[in-house]
Amino acid sequence: MYHAVGHRPAEAAYGLSVSPGAFAEQMDVLADRGFTPLTTAGLAHAWRSAGALPRRPVLITFDDGYEGVHRHALPVLAKHGFAATLFVSTGWLRGAHEEGGALDTMLDWDQVRELAAAGTEVGGHSHTHPQLDQLGDDRLWFETLRCKEIVAEELGARPVSFAYPYGYSSRRVRRTVRAAGFAQALAVGNALAERRQGPYALERVTVRRGTGIEEFERLVEGLAIGRAFARDRVLTKGYAMVRRGRQAGRALAGR
Repeated sequence: MYHAVGHRPAEAAYGLSVSPGAFAEQMDVLADRGFTPLTTAGLAHAWRSAGALPRRPVLITFDDGYEGVHRHALPVLAKHGFAATLFVSTGWLRGAHEEGGALDTMLDWDQVRELAAAGTEVGGHSHTHPQLDQLGDDRLWFETLRCKEIVAEELGARPVSFAYPYGYSSRRVRRTVRAAGFAQALAVGNALAERRQGPYALERVTVRRGTGIEEFERLVEGLAIGRAFARDRVLTKGYAMVRRGRQAGRALAGR
């Protein structure tokens, strides 16, 4: 899971960014080790149909829709012939649907279309990037469906894959994403995706500014992932309890 790719990202996006040089080196690792990137939709189709996966399959995903994905990542992906999936927050992208709130310079829709034309799957990532599990039913439905409608309008094809902002979801959120017409969705989890996770809770591994090439090599081989993200998992579990408490409080207040 990638976010911004750039030399000098905005401070708010820096920690979850990678430099263009690091991204290129990481893609070289995948190529040298014989990995075959595929789209999220391609993985889901293979698992649903019991079809054959390519040798050493891997997903390369980008969340939010930062401009550097077009400027820096696309040429590297094209060099290797790699597929990827871009999950866009439609209200953050530059253009007619922009609502503000983005953390850095975002893609515009012409750039998104160029990425799609190059073989990148474009999926949904909500409209304004909220914590979906903290929203009421009406706003949750709006965030999910509006994102899908805008992507379909701009690209001429309905998106089939979704990624939860911040990685947060709940049973209610997953039901809503499914009802909106998305066929699969990705969380974070910082673990390898496995079929048993189900199509609406597939996990990913975070690549950050501080991810060195040796750590990246271990992560893509599935080695020491638990140790690498031990602190993240403790924080995630603690914050999950806080979020559930907030949601329960709002539900009681609304009675």
